[in-house]
Amino acid sequence: MHISEFDFDLPEQLIAQNPPQVRGSSRLLVATQAQQIEDKQFADLLDYVNAGDVLVFNNTKVMKARLFGQKASGGKIEALIERVLDAQTALAHIRSSKSPKAGAELIFDGTIHATMVERVGELFKIQFSGSLNVYELLEQHGALPLPPYIERTAQADDDERYQTVYAKHQGAVAAPTAGLHFTEELLCALKNKGIVFAEVTLHVGAGTFQPVRVENIAEHQMHSEWFDVPAETVAQIQAAKARGNKVWSVGTTSLRAIESAARSGSLKAGQGDTNIFITPGFEFQVIDCLITNFHLPKSTLLMLVSAFSGSARIRQIYQHAIEHQYRFFSYGDAMILARAD
Repeated sequence: MHISEFDFDLPEQLIAQNPPQVRGSSRLLVATQAQQIEDKQFADLLDYVNAGDVLVFNNTKVMKARLFGQKASGGKIEALIERVLDAQTALAHIRSSKSPKAGAELIFDGTIHATMVERVGELFKIQFSGSLNVYELLEQHGALPLPPYIERTAQADDDERYQTVYAKHQGAVAAPTAGLHFTEELLCALKNKGIVFAEVTLHVGAGTFQPVRVENIAEHQMHSEWFDVPAETVAQIQAAKARGNKVWSVGTTSLRAIESAARSGSLKAGQGDTNIFITPGFEFQVIDCLITNFHLPKSTLLMLVSAFSGSARIRQIYQHAIEHQYRFFSYGDAMILARAD
């Protein structure tokens, strides 16, 4: 398949630069019935999920992963922590006039000292000194890494709004954005209706924003992310399937975690790295319905939803969304998709 098949024209004014004024007040495009599209509000999700259905949430938490500083030699440097390896060591993307060499000393925020250990592919392995572990260091000295298409610096309220209300485990550099729409009130209403909540962890990496730069998408090298699917989640899903209920993925990251854990043909608990690349023709094992935001042109996530609901159906949905002025990307509106038969 060619990358041009996943391109579309998006008016710039539809790219959401800020979250909605009130969490959960986003619009919801519902495309669960063939050829039918409904325009709703996100709270209407309650009408589409049935008692006994499972909602799978990604409980990852976004780190304040961006650090600013300089090399000991004086040049300015910016680091985006991609993955924490241990208490003092992390892999990072680095922007500077010249890439630091192994052994170079880096100073962040005027007080945090680190050493560039080695290159690991496109990333840099950094070891921090001092008594703080990497997570504590980032919390005190880091900045929230908003997506590149949000053309402003992170503000104080982004610390809350670019984080789901159920976030638990630090490790992501981008939010699982379908989850940003959920409020404590909606979660309570869903639970009272008899919806089953299941959790996975997938630490979203910066690669999620990278466009595919090859003409033939089969040649694309997918980024790798760490995930964990607990045994309890597997049991909840298996029980739902046995009683004829549906499994809903809250976001593409939850879907990637679950389908990665089911690559053998059956869902198994476990953790590890996944570079699963879901494109049209992929055979889904578990997820029946997907709650997601609207994705970038030529992105791997647009390919994923095209695989899930069918390329023609996704083109129809996106055209409707543009014509009806839905807000796109991380702080934008949401949609419900059904898996194509």
